[in-house]
Amino acid sequence: MMKKMLMAILLGSFLIGCKVRQSVSLAKHDKYTPKPVVKKSSSATYDDDGLYTLPEDTGEFINFEVSSIDEYIDTFSEIAQMEMKAYGIPASITLAQGLLESGFGKGELARKTNNHFGIKCHTGWEGDFDYHDDDEKGECFRKYNHPMYSFRDHSIFLTNRGRYAFLFDLHNDDYKGWAKGLRKAGYATDKRYPQKLIALIERHELYRFDNKIKKQGYGQVAATTEIAENTNRTPQNQTHVVKYGDTLYSISRAYSVSLDDLKRWNYLYDSDISVGQKLVVKTKKFN
Repeated sequence: MMKKMLMAILLGSFLIGCKVRQSVSLAKHDKYTPKPVVKKSSSATYDDDGLYTLPEDTGEFINFEVSSIDEYIDTFSEIAQMEMKAYGIPASITLAQGLLESGFGKGELARKTNNHFGIKCHTGWEGDFDYHDDDEKGECFRKYNHPMYSFRDHSIFLTNRGRYAFLFDLHNDDYKGWAKGLRKAGYATDKRYPQKLIALIERHELYRFDNKIKKQGYGQVAATTEIAENTNRTPQNQTHVVKYGDTLYSISRAYSVSLDDLKRWNYLYDSDISVGQKLVVKTKKFN
């Protein structure tokens, strides 16, 4: 009897030991990756160029997992509003395009590249990239380590290409005009692209974010070179609209700024510019 009891105790200890070792083994190999979040704050920090500070690029690919359209809007609405302050693109348009192009963050392209706006590589792109089937098989798309870089690049993409210049003559709460203009300028081939953007904006009341920014005193981005009169409240960058015969060098000389600063302020990878393109030629800090 004593032998049986002793065997039972030994067997029980062995089984418990196996379970403990198995748990330790699983804990060692199964990595837990916490869901990243966008930190929301009432006062964003701004750098010397008057743009809010992007998160540091550590080289790690950080993907945001959202489960619904409402969660996507809640996660990225503040980013869209800060981009509206800096570039004049309606936050409603930015959010609607992000929702549509990324499948509210769940599309294959967005998940593997953090590309929320379907922006292809295009000439001059020197960043990371990946291939994805779109209009054609295996097209080159831009890749970002953090979704916020995608939102910033979307703003740069629209402001640095001459074919979108006419959009900035619209009021930045005219989401219908912007939606139709994006299709007219060739952002998408889908004939119903404007209707889809407008439907998303009105269904989820995304225009409320445009109204919020306007109430804070951020008006329409000027179509011509100017500096905001009320610099303490609504500082604006001074811009130059590229004319026929302009070169990046001649513009830098005209405004007494360095060529390197001109490239840096406008996120240019080379000296290529186009007629109608708007270039930041002087910057104002946000107080």
